[in-house]
Amino acid sequence: SPFKDLSKATSVCRALNETMARAASDYPKRFRFMASLPVWDMDAALKEVDYALGTLKANGVHMFTSFQSKPMGDPMYAPLFAELNRRKVIVKTHPAPNPCCKPVGIPTGVIELGTDTMRAIATMLISGSAHKYPDMKIIWSHGGGTMPFLVHRLIGLETQPKYKDFMPGGFLSMARKMYYDTAQQTLPPAQWPLKYVATVPQILFGTDF
Repeated sequence: SPFKDLSKATSVCRALNETMARAASDYPKRFRFMASLPVWDMDAALKEVDYALGTLKANGVHMFTSFQSKPMGDPMYAPLFAELNRRKVIVKTHPAPNPCCKPVGIPTGVIELGTDTMRAIATMLISGSAHKYPDMKIIWSHGGGTMPFLVHRLIGLETQPKYKDFMPGGFLSMARKMYYDTAQQTLPPAQWPLKYVATVPQILFGTDF
């Protein structure tokens, strides 16, 4: 978060959600919205889930792939994931600049954003979160980032005893329960590995414009 005072950031999340809800209400044929969540305050995040989905009629929630170097799948997210799973919520993700990894002299969007998505997917799997919360419908931006290019490494994890129980049926079986948008993944070298990981119904149109 760019806010030093996270209590202010929490109120900004609420204001964003209410603004988007008004837009969706005023133009129902043009807009739907995914609610922002203050994940730095889990009690507030759970309250926002209830308010956004119940009162504002959000179509799902938006999450960044990491917060302060903690990727999705970190234990801090467990209460939130349990509630999103119970409600069978669509979770739209987008990568975030991660304080852990800042390539010197290279813009963040060139390398790190795709890598942070890969980091989140891997952590969701090896922490057991993807298996434990199967009713969250997760959409990964940018075709899953660098994950399709490194899929052989994730497939290799499924044979290791400490990870095997978290990936019943193997990595590809787990990966094919999730969804991937095509924003910035339109060239054939990016599409080919994505089609190996995901079936066509899981590949969603996406754009950063």
